[in-house]
Amino acid sequence: MDTYQQARPTGEADELVVMNAEFKADAHRQYARLRAKGPLHPAQFFPGITGWVVVDYDLAREALTHPALLKDPEPAAAMLEAVGFLGHKRGTGFGGQMLEADPPEHTRLRRLVSGAFSPKRSAEMEPRITEIAVQLLDAMPPSGELDLVDAFTAPLPVAVIAELLGIPEAHRQDFRRWTTLAFQVSHPEYASAVASMHAFLRELVADKRLSPGDDLMSALVAARDEDDGRLSEEELAGTAALLVIAGHETTVNLLGNSVLALLQHPDQLRLLREDPALLPDAIEEFLRYDTSVERTTNRYAAEDLELAGVKIPRGSIVAVALASASRDAPLPGGGDPDTLDITRSAARHLSFGHGIHHCLGAPLARLEARVALDTLLTRVPHMELAVPAEFLEWFPSGMVRGVLSLPVRYRRT
Repeated sequence: MDTYQQARPTGEADELVVMNAEFKADAHRQYARLRAKGPLHPAQFFPGITGWVVVDYDLAREALTHPALLKDPEPAAAMLEAVGFLGHKRGTGFGGQMLEADPPEHTRLRRLVSGAFSPKRSAEMEPRITEIAVQLLDAMPPSGELDLVDAFTAPLPVAVIAELLGIPEAHRQDFRRWTTLAFQVSHPEYASAVASMHAFLRELVADKRLSPGDDLMSALVAARDEDDGRLSEEELAGTAALLVIAGHETTVNLLGNSVLALLQHPDQLRLLREDPALLPDAIEEFLRYDTSVERTTNRYAAEDLELAGVKIPRGSIVAVALASASRDAPLPGGGDPDTLDITRSAARHLSFGHGIHHCLGAPLARLEARVALDTLLTRVPHMELAVPAEFLEWFPSGMVRGVLSLPVRYRRT
């Protein structure tokens, strides 16, 4: 029997929230409906994987710091194994990284990588990010119609994280395809994409050991080799996989979602063009309004516990719907949470998580968004959707939220 059936309070007939492509395409309306019913709901994340999804802000913060909701999948291993889920398993390239670890392993892994993503280190990358953004826009025809995801919002973060890790340019498109598939457990190419990415990263580790460069991957290899094995081979490959995926896929969708929001709200686009100083607060509003990480990775109940009055048995999966919790966050000065307002000052959200797993790359993501959007709005004075918004195709499954393509008509300087 599914854990949500076992734990459902007596007399309560909660629906099972099936988080499939149809749900994701209408996510914000669905989340608002769920919040009106309660903060916690039984959910199916993928076929065969059920658990609980948190949809409101206060319970989200509690769940993200709950001492009995851990990343160790052992209590739910049988269910995950039965459906071929790989996100927790060692030997696949994902199991040896900080996002799937609890302290003290998490503390050790995060410490080794944190220096590369400090606000100071991220700020030092601004000239290169600007250069990449300008090059991509200059490569576009002066006017016409194109897919902005393919032309700009995807290749910019890919180039940034690839240069940070020292991934050769020839393999960057492979990584874009592999990471897109790695978020789609039910996709027929999911397992092969994960295996291909893991094999390449192991080769990259070996290459950096033989010929180190001035990049983060070489630094991680050196830290492992010079300090009595602080990072195992699995941890090196897993950390690289995490940095590649989290370091670009989420930013790809942050950029795409932000541009889409502006194109759907011409008044906000006009405000931002007239006053670029609004951009830092605007980025926080984009993160609140339509985050690129729809829900967290799995947390597993290490013991029987209770959330919002619901008994959660040991072994249950609990995930937080960050997209829903961020829409439910308190608004400075009040206002309508379903309205995009780039003039809000420091909008609160949970798009980068909360607690010990708060996104390490948040400073870099904010920087990339600021530089990319500023460069785009400055150099492309006219831009509009080339298709009605309802025809856009959204990421069909998994944690991320974003459009797979963004056809626009434009004119650049």
